[in-house]
Formats: sequence, C-alpha cells, structure tokens
Amino acid sequence: MITVKHILRTKGNAVLSAAPTVPVREALTRMLDINVGSLVVVQDGRVIGLFTERDFARTVAREGESSVLGTVGDIMSGDVLYVTPDATIDQCMALMTERRTRHLPVIENDELVGIVSIGDVVKALIEDKDFAIDQLERYISGR
Repeated sequence: MITVKHILRTKGNAVLSAAPTVPVREALTRMLDINVGSLVVVQDGRVIGLFTERDFARTVAREGESSVLGTVGDIMSGDVLYVTPDATIDQCMALMTERRTRHLPVIENDELVGIVSIGDVVKALIEDKDFAIDQLERYISGR
C-alpha cells in the first residue's frame, strides 16, 4: 500500500508556512505565487493552524471584505488534523472525507515534514490502481 512517505518522495517536502501574525493579503499572495491552496501556520516551531483558500472565502462571506486586512491567525483553522509519513493513502482519504478537509500536514517526531492535499492522494490512488491493473493484465496475458 502506498504511504504518505511515498507521496512526499515524489512531490517533495516543501511546505508553505507562515506565522499567525502574517497579514492575510501577504499569505494569499504567497499562495498564489506558488499555486497552492493552503499554508501551515507555525509558531515557535509548532503547527498551530492551517490557513486555506476555503477559510478565507468563508470568512469574507461571513464578515465582509475587510477580513483581508486581518492576519492569518484571525482566519486559520486551529483544529489541525495531521498524518505521519507512515499513514496510508486509504487512511488519508478516509480522514479527508470524514472531516471534510483537503490538506493534511505531515508531522514526524513533532516536526512538520510535509503536506499532502486531496489531489496528491487521488493521484497516488490512481497510480496504485493503474499499477495493479497493469500487473493483472500481464499475468492474464502471460507477458
């Protein structure tokens, strides 16, 4: 079974992060510049939240456009779900589906070592299924 460790080996360990004091506009610009939908909020080396495009959109809908003047800490989701590198893609998919989240920070020994998105998990699932299908076709055809 494919694990988060495998996904990170393929996509890398780079994680966009920010302190809770970073202005929302700056965070959104950084996310846009590297084409990601979230950033991990870190304070004193600890993960304390997740800031996503969805968090921002909901805050603007609820509180108005002035929320762009706030900080990441004002908008972030503080209840951070995370996985370890040994988590399977099936476990990630179940957690993401059950808790309706699209991003999971990866933490090992209390250290942020990566992040996986729903897109990363779906891509890995497809690759895994494609490999299994290919192997079955080879077996059946005797190749």
